[in-house]
Amino acid sequence: MITVFARSLYIFMIGILMVACGQQSGDRSLESGVRILEEAEAALANDSIRQGETLLRKAIQLSEASEDWHTNYIAYQRLASSISQSNPEEALQLMKMALNVYEQHPDDERNQVMLLDYAGTYAAQVAFNTEGAYDEALGFINRAYDIAEKSQMTDLMCQTLTSLANIAWAQEDYRKSLNLARQARSTATTDLESGTLQVLARSYLSLNMLDSAETTYRKIDPNDDVHLAYIVQSNLAKIALRRIGATQIEDSLDEAFDQIEDIYYKALEQKDQYYQATLKQEIENQQLEYRSKMYGRTLLMVIIAAAIIVFAVVLALRYRIRMQEQERRRLQEEAGHQKTLLHQTNEVVAFLQNFILERTEVLKKLNQSDDSAITIYPHDWSEIERTLNAVDNNRFAKIREEYPNLQEDDIRLCILTRLGLSNRTIGNLYCITVSAVQHRKLKLKKDVFGESNPDITLEQILNSK
Repeated sequence: MITVFARSLYIFMIGILMVACGQQSGDRSLESGVRILEEAEAALANDSIRQGETLLRKAIQLSEASEDWHTNYIAYQRLASSISQSNPEEALQLMKMALNVYEQHPDDERNQVMLLDYAGTYAAQVAFNTEGAYDEALGFINRAYDIAEKSQMTDLMCQTLTSLANIAWAQEDYRKSLNLARQARSTATTDLESGTLQVLARSYLSLNMLDSAETTYRKIDPNDDVHLAYIVQSNLAKIALRRIGATQIEDSLDEAFDQIEDIYYKALEQKDQYYQATLKQEIENQQLEYRSKMYGRTLLMVIIAAAIIVFAVVLALRYRIRMQEQERRRLQEEAGHQKTLLHQTNEVVAFLQNFILERTEVLKKLNQSDDSAITIYPHDWSEIERTLNAVDNNRFAKIREEYPNLQEDDIRLCILTRLGLSNRTIGNLYCITVSAVQHRKLKLKKDVFGESNPDITLEQILNSK
Protein backbone atom coordinates (compact mmCIF):
# COMPACT_ATOMS: atom_id res chain seq x y z
CA MET A 1 0.00 0.00 0.00
CA ILE A 2 2.74 2.40 0.92
CA THR A 3 4.65 1.53 -2.27
CA VAL A 4 1.58 2.18 -4.45
CA PHE A 5 0.92 5.47 -2.68
CA ALA A 6 4.56 6.56 -3.06
CA ARG A 7 4.50 5.68 -6.77
CA SER A 8 1.26 7.62 -7.27
CA LEU A 9 2.71 10.58 -5.39
CA TYR A 10 5.83 10.48 -7.57
CA ILE A 11 3.76 10.42 -10.79
CA PHE A 12 1.58 13.25 -9.48
CA MET A 13 4.64 15.43 -8.72
CA ILE A 14 6.12 14.73 -12.18
CA GLY A 15 2.83 15.86 -13.71
CA ILE A 16 2.90 19.09 -11.72
CA LEU A 17 6.47 19.75 -12.89
CA MET A 18 5.52 19.13 -16.54
CA VAL A 19 2.58 21.54 -16.27
CA ALA A 20 4.80 24.15 -14.66
CA CYS A 21 7.48 23.75 -17.32
CA GLY A 22 4.80 23.97 -20.00
CA GLN A 23 3.54 27.23 -18.48
CA GLN A 24 7.08 28.58 -18.46
CA SER A 25 7.58 27.62 -22.15
CA GLY A 26 4.26 29.24 -22.99
CA ASP A 27 5.33 32.44 -21.27
CA ARG A 28 8.54 32.47 -23.28
CA SER A 29 6.65 32.04 -26.56
CA LEU A 30 4.81 35.27 -25.82
CA GLU A 31 8.04 37.29 -25.96
CA SER A 32 7.62 40.25 -28.29
CA GLY A 33 10.14 42.35 -30.19
CA VAL A 34 9.02 45.46 -28.29
CA ARG A 35 9.76 43.94 -24.87
CA ILE A 36 13.13 42.57 -25.99
CA LEU A 37 13.98 46.00 -27.46
CA GLU A 38 13.18 47.60 -24.09
CA GLU A 39 15.41 45.08 -22.30
CA ALA A 40 18.21 45.77 -24.81
CA GLU A 41 18.00 49.53 -24.24
CA ALA A 42 18.09 48.99 -20.47
CA ALA A 43 21.22 46.85 -20.86
CA LEU A 44 22.92 49.46 -23.07
CA ALA A 45 21.99 52.20 -20.60
CA ASN A 46 23.90 50.21 -17.97
CA ASP A 47 26.93 49.92 -20.33
CA SER A 48 26.30 46.19 -20.83
CA ILE A 49 27.22 46.35 -24.51
CA ARG A 50 27.43 42.63 -25.31
CA GLN A 51 24.14 41.80 -23.59
CA GLY A 52 22.45 44.75 -25.28
CA GLU A 53 23.67 43.76 -28.76
CA THR A 54 22.53 40.14 -28.25
CA LEU A 55 19.05 41.32 -27.22
CA LEU A 56 18.87 43.74 -30.18
CA ARG A 57 19.59 40.94 -32.66
CA LYS A 58 16.85 38.89 -30.99
CA ALA A 59 14.46 41.87 -31.21
CA ILE A 60 15.17 42.12 -34.96
CA GLN A 61 14.28 38.45 -35.45
CA LEU A 62 11.10 38.63 -33.37
CA SER A 63 9.87 41.88 -34.97
CA GLU A 64 10.44 40.47 -38.47
CA ALA A 65 8.54 37.31 -37.54
CA SER A 66 5.60 39.35 -36.19
CA GLU A 67 5.87 41.99 -38.99
CA ASP A 68 6.28 44.76 -36.41
CA TRP A 69 8.19 46.98 -38.85
CA HIS A 70 8.50 50.03 -36.59
CA THR A 71 10.23 47.98 -33.90
CA ASN A 72 12.26 46.24 -36.62
CA TYR A 73 13.92 49.34 -38.06
CA ILE A 74 14.36 50.91 -34.61
CA ALA A 75 16.19 47.75 -33.45
CA TYR A 76 18.40 47.90 -36.56
CA GLN A 77 19.20 51.54 -35.79
CA ARG A 78 20.01 50.86 -32.11
CA LEU A 79 22.27 47.94 -33.03
CA ALA A 80 24.10 50.05 -35.61
CA SER A 81 24.61 52.80 -33.03
CA SER A 82 25.98 50.29 -30.49
CA ILE A 83 28.61 48.81 -32.82
CA SER A 84 29.50 52.03 -34.68
CA GLN A 85 32.74 52.56 -32.77
CA SER A 86 34.02 49.00 -33.08
CA ASN A 87 32.72 48.16 -36.57
CA PRO A 88 31.56 51.20 -38.59
CA GLU A 89 31.29 49.10 -41.80
CA GLU A 90 28.70 46.76 -40.26
CA ALA A 91 26.97 49.75 -38.62
CA LEU A 92 26.57 51.35 -42.07
CA GLN A 93 25.09 48.16 -43.51
CA LEU A 94 22.65 47.87 -40.59
CA MET A 95 21.54 51.48 -41.10
CA LYS A 96 20.94 50.82 -44.79
CA MET A 97 18.75 47.86 -43.79
CA ALA A 98 16.87 50.10 -41.34
CA LEU A 99 16.31 52.66 -44.11
CA ASN A 100 15.12 49.94 -46.46
CA VAL A 101 12.57 48.72 -43.90
CA TYR A 102 11.37 52.29 -43.25
CA GLU A 103 10.98 53.11 -46.94
CA GLN A 104 8.84 49.99 -47.42
CA HIS A 105 6.77 50.73 -44.27
CA PRO A 106 7.04 54.54 -43.59
CA ASP A 107 5.49 56.06 -40.48
CA ASP A 108 6.97 59.19 -38.82
CA GLU A 109 8.99 61.52 -41.09
CA ARG A 110 11.22 62.53 -38.17
CA ASN A 111 12.42 58.94 -37.93
CA GLN A 112 13.39 59.05 -41.62
CA VAL A 113 15.53 62.16 -41.05
CA MET A 114 17.28 60.57 -38.09
CA LEU A 115 17.91 57.32 -39.98
CA LEU A 116 19.42 59.24 -42.90
CA ASP A 117 21.59 61.30 -40.54
CA TYR A 118 22.85 58.19 -38.76
CA ALA A 119 23.57 56.47 -42.08
CA GLY A 120 25.54 59.51 -43.24
CA THR A 121 27.51 59.59 -39.99
CA TYR A 122 28.51 55.93 -40.26
CA ALA A 123 29.37 56.33 -43.97
CA ALA A 124 31.62 59.24 -42.98
CA GLN A 125 33.31 57.06 -40.34
CA VAL A 126 34.01 54.40 -42.98
CA ALA A 127 35.37 57.01 -45.40
CA PHE A 128 37.57 58.49 -42.68
CA ASN A 129 38.97 55.08 -41.67
CA THR A 130 39.61 53.95 -45.25
CA GLU A 131 40.67 57.42 -46.53
CA GLY A 132 37.93 57.11 -49.12
CA ALA A 133 35.41 59.54 -50.60
CA TYR A 134 32.62 61.13 -48.54
CA ASP A 135 30.09 61.24 -51.40
CA GLU A 136 27.79 58.57 -49.92
CA ALA A 137 27.85 60.22 -46.49
CA LEU A 138 27.07 63.65 -47.94
CA GLY A 139 24.26 62.15 -50.01
CA PHE A 140 22.52 60.71 -46.94
CA ILE A 141 22.90 63.83 -44.77
CA ASN A 142 22.00 66.38 -47.45
CA ARG A 143 18.86 64.36 -48.11
CA ALA A 144 18.10 64.39 -44.36
CA TYR A 145 18.67 68.17 -44.17
CA ASP A 146 16.35 68.84 -47.14
CA ILE A 147 13.51 66.89 -45.47
CA ALA A 148 14.12 68.59 -42.09
CA GLU A 149 14.22 72.06 -43.69
CA LYS A 150 11.09 71.43 -45.73
CA SER A 151 9.15 70.37 -42.61
CA GLN A 152 10.82 73.04 -40.43
CA MET A 153 12.16 70.49 -37.92
CA THR A 154 14.57 72.92 -36.25
CA ASP A 155 16.26 70.39 -33.97
CA LEU A 156 16.91 67.98 -36.84
CA MET A 157 18.19 70.82 -39.02
CA CYS A 158 20.72 71.54 -36.28
CA GLN A 159 21.64 67.85 -36.01
CA THR A 160 22.21 67.44 -39.76
CA LEU A 161 24.17 70.70 -40.05
CA THR A 162 26.41 69.49 -37.22
CA SER A 163 26.97 66.21 -39.11
CA LEU A 164 27.88 68.14 -42.27
CA ALA A 165 30.29 70.28 -40.25
CA ASN A 166 31.97 67.14 -38.91
CA ILE A 167 32.41 65.80 -42.45
CA ALA A 168 33.88 69.11 -43.63
CA TRP A 169 36.30 69.00 -40.72
CA ALA A 170 37.29 65.41 -41.59
CA GLN A 171 37.96 66.62 -45.16
CA GLU A 172 40.22 69.31 -43.62
CA ASP A 173 38.00 72.07 -45.01
CA TYR A 174 38.07 73.88 -41.66
CA ARG A 175 36.57 77.15 -42.93
CA LYS A 176 33.52 75.33 -44.35
CA SER A 177 33.29 73.31 -41.13
CA LEU A 178 33.28 76.57 -39.13
CA ASN A 179 30.51 78.10 -41.27
CA LEU A 180 28.31 74.99 -41.00
CA ALA A 181 28.91 74.79 -37.24
CA ARG A 182 27.85 78.43 -36.88
CA GLN A 183 24.63 77.71 -38.79
CA ALA A 184 23.98 74.70 -36.55
CA ARG A 185 24.67 76.83 -33.46
CA SER A 186 22.03 79.37 -34.55
CA THR A 187 19.34 76.64 -34.54
CA ALA A 188 20.62 74.51 -31.64
CA THR A 189 18.20 73.41 -28.96
CA THR A 190 19.32 72.90 -25.37
CA ASP A 191 19.93 69.16 -25.71
CA LEU A 192 21.93 69.61 -28.95
CA GLU A 193 23.97 72.63 -27.89
CA SER A 194 26.82 70.64 -26.36
CA GLY A 195 27.52 68.65 -29.55
CA THR A 196 27.26 71.76 -31.71
CA LEU A 197 29.67 73.68 -29.48
CA GLN A 198 32.19 70.81 -29.68
CA VAL A 199 32.44 70.88 -33.46
CA LEU A 200 32.45 74.70 -33.44
CA ALA A 201 35.32 74.81 -30.94
CA ARG A 202 37.21 72.11 -32.83
CA SER A 203 36.93 74.15 -36.05
CA TYR A 204 38.25 77.26 -34.29
CA LEU A 205 41.15 75.24 -32.89
CA SER A 206 42.00 73.76 -36.32
CA LEU A 207 42.08 77.31 -37.74
CA ASN A 208 44.34 78.33 -34.81
CA MET A 209 41.74 80.84 -33.58
CA LEU A 210 42.75 80.16 -29.98
CA ASP A 211 40.71 82.85 -28.21
CA SER A 212 37.46 81.82 -29.97
CA ALA A 213 38.22 78.14 -29.36
CA GLU A 214 38.85 78.73 -25.64
CA THR A 215 35.67 80.82 -25.27
CA THR A 216 33.59 78.13 -26.99
CA TYR A 217 35.05 75.26 -24.94
CA ARG A 218 34.27 77.17 -21.73
CA LYS A 219 30.61 77.42 -22.76
CA ILE A 220 30.33 73.60 -22.75
CA ASP A 221 28.85 72.29 -19.49
CA PRO A 222 29.81 68.59 -19.08
CA ASN A 223 27.55 68.07 -16.03
CA ASP A 224 28.16 64.42 -15.02
CA ASP A 225 29.63 63.39 -18.40
CA VAL A 226 33.20 62.40 -17.47
CA HIS A 227 34.25 61.83 -21.09
CA LEU A 228 32.99 65.27 -22.21
CA ALA A 229 34.80 66.91 -19.27
CA TYR A 230 37.99 65.15 -20.40
CA ILE A 231 37.54 66.50 -23.97
CA VAL A 232 37.03 70.07 -22.74
CA GLN A 233 39.93 70.09 -20.26
CA SER A 234 42.38 68.39 -22.64
CA ASN A 235 41.66 70.91 -25.40
CA LEU A 236 41.94 73.87 -23.00
CA ALA A 237 45.34 72.53 -21.99
CA LYS A 238 46.33 72.28 -25.68
CA ILE A 239 45.28 75.88 -26.22
CA ALA A 240 47.45 76.99 -23.29
CA LEU A 241 50.40 75.06 -24.72
CA ARG A 242 49.98 76.57 -28.17
CA ARG A 243 49.99 80.06 -26.72
CA ILE A 244 53.43 79.49 -25.23
CA GLY A 245 54.65 77.64 -28.32
CA ALA A 246 55.15 74.28 -26.57
CA THR A 247 54.27 72.03 -29.53
CA GLN A 248 56.43 69.15 -28.28
CA ILE A 249 54.67 69.22 -24.92
CA GLU A 250 51.30 69.25 -26.75
CA ASP A 251 52.25 65.96 -28.46
CA SER A 252 53.20 64.48 -25.08
CA LEU A 253 49.89 65.71 -23.68
CA ASP A 254 47.99 63.91 -26.48
CA GLU A 255 49.79 60.66 -25.63
CA ALA A 256 49.02 61.04 -21.93
CA PHE A 257 45.32 61.71 -22.53
CA ASP A 258 45.17 58.74 -24.92
CA GLN A 259 46.31 56.59 -22.02
CA ILE A 260 43.66 58.14 -19.80
CA GLU A 261 40.99 57.39 -22.42
CA ASP A 262 42.18 53.77 -22.55
CA ILE A 263 41.68 53.57 -18.78
CA TYR A 264 38.19 55.06 -19.20
CA TYR A 265 37.12 52.47 -21.79
CA LYS A 266 38.63 49.64 -19.72
CA ALA A 267 36.53 50.86 -16.81
CA LEU A 268 33.43 50.72 -19.03
CA GLU A 269 34.34 47.18 -20.05
CA GLN A 270 34.66 46.14 -16.41
CA LYS A 271 31.33 47.79 -15.66
CA ASP A 272 29.85 45.66 -18.45
CA GLN A 273 31.22 42.54 -16.76
CA TYR A 274 29.71 43.60 -13.40
CA TYR A 275 26.35 44.14 -15.07
CA GLN A 276 26.53 40.69 -16.68
CA ALA A 277 27.20 39.12 -13.29
CA THR A 278 24.33 41.08 -11.72
CA LEU A 279 21.96 40.15 -14.53
CA LYS A 280 22.89 36.48 -14.21
CA GLN A 281 22.25 36.70 -10.48
CA GLU A 282 18.83 38.25 -11.07
CA ILE A 283 17.89 35.47 -13.51
CA GLU A 284 18.95 32.84 -11.01
CA ASN A 285 16.91 34.61 -8.32
CA GLN A 286 13.86 34.63 -10.60
CA GLN A 287 14.29 30.92 -11.27
CA LEU A 288 14.61 30.28 -7.55
CA GLU A 289 11.43 32.25 -6.88
CA TYR A 290 9.60 30.27 -9.55
CA ARG A 291 10.71 26.96 -8.05
CA SER A 292 9.63 28.16 -4.62
CA LYS A 293 6.13 28.90 -5.90
CA MET A 294 5.95 25.51 -7.57
CA TYR A 295 7.03 23.82 -4.35
CA GLY A 296 4.39 25.81 -2.46
CA ARG A 297 1.61 24.60 -4.73
CA THR A 298 2.88 21.04 -4.45
CA LEU A 299 2.99 21.30 -0.64
CA LEU A 300 -0.71 22.24 -0.58
CA MET A 301 -1.63 19.01 -2.39
CA VAL A 302 1.04 16.66 -1.04
CA ILE A 303 1.27 16.97 2.72
CA ILE A 304 3.63 14.01 3.08
CA ALA A 305 6.28 15.74 0.84
CA ALA A 306 5.92 19.08 2.64
CA ALA A 307 8.72 18.62 5.15
CA ILE A 308 11.24 17.47 2.53
CA ILE A 309 10.43 20.29 0.09
CA VAL A 310 10.47 23.02 2.77
CA PHE A 311 13.79 21.74 4.03
CA ALA A 312 15.24 21.83 0.48
CA VAL A 313 13.93 25.36 -0.13
CA VAL A 314 15.35 26.63 3.15
CA LEU A 315 18.75 25.15 2.32
CA ALA A 316 18.62 26.63 -1.19
CA LEU A 317 17.65 30.06 0.11
CA ARG A 318 20.38 30.05 2.73
CA TYR A 319 22.91 29.05 0.12
CA ARG A 320 21.65 31.75 -2.25
CA ILE A 321 21.80 34.43 0.43
CA ARG A 322 25.36 33.41 1.25
CA MET A 323 26.30 33.54 -2.44
CA GLN A 324 24.63 36.94 -2.79
CA GLU A 325 26.64 38.25 0.17
CA GLN A 326 29.85 37.00 -1.41
CA GLU A 327 28.86 38.59 -4.71
CA ARG A 328 28.10 41.89 -2.96
CA ARG A 329 31.53 41.88 -1.33
CA ARG A 330 33.15 41.16 -4.68
CA LEU A 331 31.30 44.03 -6.35
CA GLN A 332 32.35 46.36 -3.50
CA GLU A 333 35.97 45.35 -4.04
CA GLU A 334 35.62 46.00 -7.76
CA ALA A 335 34.09 49.42 -7.02
CA GLY A 336 37.11 50.18 -4.82
CA HIS A 337 39.35 49.21 -7.70
CA GLN A 338 37.49 51.64 -9.97
CA LYS A 339 38.00 54.43 -7.42
CA THR A 340 41.72 53.66 -7.42
CA LEU A 341 41.82 53.91 -11.23
CA LEU A 342 40.00 57.26 -11.05
CA HIS A 343 42.47 58.50 -8.43
CA GLN A 344 45.37 57.50 -10.67
CA THR A 345 43.78 59.37 -13.56
CA ASN A 346 43.46 62.51 -11.39
CA GLU A 347 47.13 62.21 -10.45
CA VAL A 348 48.08 62.10 -14.13
CA VAL A 349 46.03 65.25 -14.82
CA ALA A 350 47.62 67.04 -11.81
CA PHE A 351 51.09 66.03 -13.04
CA LEU A 352 50.33 67.47 -16.48
CA GLN A 353 49.05 70.72 -14.96
CA ASN A 354 52.25 71.19 -12.94
CA PHE A 355 54.33 70.14 -15.97
CA ILE A 356 52.75 72.94 -18.05
CA LEU A 357 53.20 75.56 -15.31
CA GLU A 358 56.84 74.70 -14.65
CA ARG A 359 57.69 75.45 -18.28
CA THR A 360 56.23 78.96 -18.50
CA GLU A 361 58.81 81.75 -18.71
CA VAL A 362 57.29 83.64 -15.78
CA LEU A 363 57.59 80.67 -13.41
CA LYS A 364 61.19 80.09 -14.49
CA LYS A 365 61.90 83.72 -13.52
CA LEU A 366 60.16 83.24 -10.14
CA ASN A 367 62.09 80.04 -9.40
CA GLN A 368 65.56 81.51 -9.92
CA SER A 369 67.90 80.27 -7.20
CA ASP A 370 69.63 83.49 -6.12
CA ASP A 371 68.24 86.01 -3.62
CA SER A 372 68.30 88.97 -6.00
CA ALA A 373 65.22 91.11 -6.52
CA ILE A 374 62.68 89.78 -9.05
CA THR A 375 60.76 92.05 -11.41
CA ILE A 376 57.45 90.81 -12.82
CA TYR A 377 55.75 93.00 -15.40
CA PRO A 378 51.96 93.39 -15.80
CA HIS A 379 51.87 91.28 -18.97
CA ASP A 380 53.76 88.55 -17.03
CA TRP A 381 51.03 88.55 -14.37
CA SER A 382 48.36 88.28 -17.07
CA GLU A 383 50.17 85.37 -18.70
CA ILE A 384 50.63 83.34 -15.52
CA GLU A 385 46.99 83.95 -14.39
CA ARG A 386 45.62 82.94 -17.81
CA THR A 387 47.76 79.79 -17.82
CA LEU A 388 46.63 78.93 -14.28
CA ASN A 389 42.96 79.38 -15.28
CA ALA A 390 43.47 77.12 -18.31
CA VAL A 391 44.98 74.21 -16.37
CA ASP A 392 43.33 74.80 -12.98
CA ASN A 393 39.60 74.77 -13.87
CA ASN A 394 39.31 78.59 -14.05
CA ARG A 395 40.18 78.87 -10.34
CA PHE A 396 41.22 82.56 -10.21
CA ALA A 397 38.41 83.73 -12.46
CA LYS A 398 36.01 82.21 -9.89
CA ILE A 399 37.93 83.84 -6.98
CA ARG A 400 37.68 87.24 -8.68
CA GLU A 401 33.95 86.74 -9.16
CA GLU A 402 33.35 85.52 -5.58
CA TYR A 403 35.52 88.23 -3.94
CA PRO A 404 35.11 91.41 -6.06
CA ASN A 405 36.78 93.57 -3.35
CA LEU A 406 40.09 91.78 -3.67
CA GLN A 407 42.93 94.16 -4.55
CA GLU A 408 45.24 93.30 -7.44
CA ASP A 409 48.16 92.82 -5.01
CA ASP A 410 46.03 90.33 -3.06
CA ILE A 411 45.25 88.41 -6.27
CA ARG A 412 48.94 88.30 -7.11
CA LEU A 413 49.83 87.07 -3.63
CA CYS A 414 47.23 84.29 -4.08
CA ILE A 415 48.77 83.39 -7.46
CA LEU A 416 52.27 83.17 -5.98
CA THR A 417 50.94 81.05 -3.11
CA ARG A 418 49.08 78.72 -5.52
CA LEU A 419 52.36 78.29 -7.47
CA GLY A 420 53.97 76.95 -4.30
CA LEU A 421 56.65 79.65 -4.07
CA SER A 422 58.47 80.04 -0.76
CA ASN A 423 57.97 83.06 1.46
CA ARG A 424 61.59 84.03 0.75
CA THR A 425 60.95 84.10 -3.02
CA ILE A 426 57.77 86.15 -2.50
CA GLY A 427 59.75 88.50 -0.24
CA ASN A 428 62.39 88.98 -2.93
CA LEU A 429 59.64 89.87 -5.38
CA TYR A 430 58.06 92.48 -3.07
CA CYS A 431 61.38 93.51 -1.44
CA ILE A 432 60.04 92.69 2.04
CA THR A 433 61.06 90.29 4.80
CA VAL A 434 59.80 86.73 5.26
CA SER A 435 57.87 87.76 8.37
CA ALA A 436 56.19 90.53 6.41
CA VAL A 437 55.05 88.00 3.81
CA GLN A 438 53.67 85.76 6.57
CA HIS A 439 51.82 88.74 8.04
CA ARG A 440 50.26 89.60 4.65
CA LYS A 441 49.10 86.03 4.15
CA LEU A 442 47.56 85.93 7.65
CA LYS A 443 45.78 89.24 7.07
CA LEU A 444 44.47 88.07 3.67
CA LYS A 445 43.26 84.79 5.18
CA LYS A 446 41.35 86.52 7.98
CA ASP A 447 40.07 89.74 6.36
CA VAL A 448 39.11 88.44 2.91
CA PHE A 449 38.43 84.73 3.23
CA GLY A 450 37.13 84.92 6.81
CA GLU A 451 39.25 82.04 8.12
CA SER A 452 40.53 82.43 11.71
CA ASN A 453 41.65 78.84 12.31
CA PRO A 454 45.48 78.99 12.63
CA ASP A 455 45.80 75.35 11.48
CA ILE A 456 44.33 76.17 8.05
CA THR A 457 46.79 77.80 5.67
CA LEU A 458 46.16 80.15 2.77
CA GLU A 459 47.28 77.35 0.43
CA GLN A 460 44.52 75.06 1.74
CA ILE A 461 41.90 77.82 1.29
CA LEU A 462 42.94 78.41 -2.34
CA ASN A 463 42.95 74.68 -3.12
CA SER A 464 39.37 74.41 -1.86
CA LYS A 465 38.09 77.08 -4.25
